[in-house]
Amino acid sequence: MFIKIDLLDKTEIMRYKHNMDFYRPCSTFWQIFFVMIILVQAFFTFGCNGTRFVFSSDEEIISTPAELGLNYDEVWFDTKDEVPIHGWSIPGQADMPLVIFFHGNAANISHYVDILRYFNEMGFSTFIFDYRGFGKSHGQLIREEDLYIDGRSAIDYLRSKGWQSSKMIFYGHSMGAAVSLQMGLETPPAAVVLESPFTSMPEIAWHTAPVTYALIGWWAIDAEFDNLKKIKSLSVPLVILQGGKDKIVPPNMAQRLYEHAREPKTIYIIPNGGHSDLFQVGGEKYKNAWMDLVGNWVSMQNREVCFGFY
Repeated sequence: MFIKIDLLDKTEIMRYKHNMDFYRPCSTFWQIFFVMIILVQAFFTFGCNGTRFVFSSDEEIISTPAELGLNYDEVWFDTKDEVPIHGWSIPGQADMPLVIFFHGNAANISHYVDILRYFNEMGFSTFIFDYRGFGKSHGQLIREEDLYIDGRSAIDYLRSKGWQSSKMIFYGHSMGAAVSLQMGLETPPAAVVLESPFTSMPEIAWHTAPVTYALIGWWAIDAEFDNLKKIKSLSVPLVILQGGKDKIVPPNMAQRLYEHAREPKTIYIIPNGGHSDLFQVGGEKYKNAWMDLVGNWVSMQNREVCFGFY
C-alpha cells in the first residue's frame, strides 16, 4: 500500500520517520558486510597484489605517425622475460639526440602521435613503445617491476641499433615519469625529463581516490613508485615540466621533486597547462625548455670532443 505523505498527520509522519531510522542502521550494516565479503574474496583470489588494478591498459590503436605525415618504423623486441613489445621509431636529424618516450597510464602509443610530430618538427629522433598489455604489446602488466623490465629492454634494443645512452633523453609522462627516473638511475642518459610527475604511489592514490585507498589501497597495492626518494640519487641533468591546472597530479608534487633533486635541474610550470596538454598550451616556454636542453647537450658534446673523450 502506498501512502501519500502529505495526507498523513504529524503523529503518523513522526512514526514513519522513526521506523525508517530503525531500518537505516541495519541497511548500513549489511552494505558494509557485503563490501567486506567482496574484499575478503578479492584477497583470496588475487592475494595482496592489488597493483594490477592500478594499471589501465588500452589495446585499440587509434592512429599512427603516418596519418600525420611522419616516416616511422614499426618495431618489435622481446623483454628479458620473453614478452614481445611493440613500438615505433621515428627518425630525426642526425645531429640531434634521441628522445625515448615512456608514456603514462590508460593510453597506448597511438594516443601520442601529436607530440611525436611536435618532437619531430624540433629535429628529435623519437622512440616510443607500449608496456606489456598496452596496445599491441603482449603480456599483462601486474607489478611495478614489469614497467622497469620493459623500459630496460627498450633501452637494450636501442643500444643494439647503435644508440648510446649519452645520446638519449629519457622522457616520461605521469606514470611514465617513474619509469624514466628509474631508467635514468640505472643507465644514465644525456638528461631526464619528467612531465606531470607524482611523488609516490601512496601520495597520488590518496590524492585521487582517498576513500578507496583508505579502504583497500594501503594494504592491497604493493607498488611504491617512490620517486621522491629516488630523485635524490639522480646524477644527470633534470628537467621537470608541470601544468599549473593539472587536475590529476597536483603541481606541488613536481615542486617537491624538484627541491629534492640534485643540480643541474630546472623546473617549468605552465600556468594554463593540464595533465597531458603542455606541448599544446605551453607555447614558447615549453619549446624553449627542450631547446635549452639540446643546447646544453651540444655544449657537453663539444666539451667532450675538445678534451679527447671520443
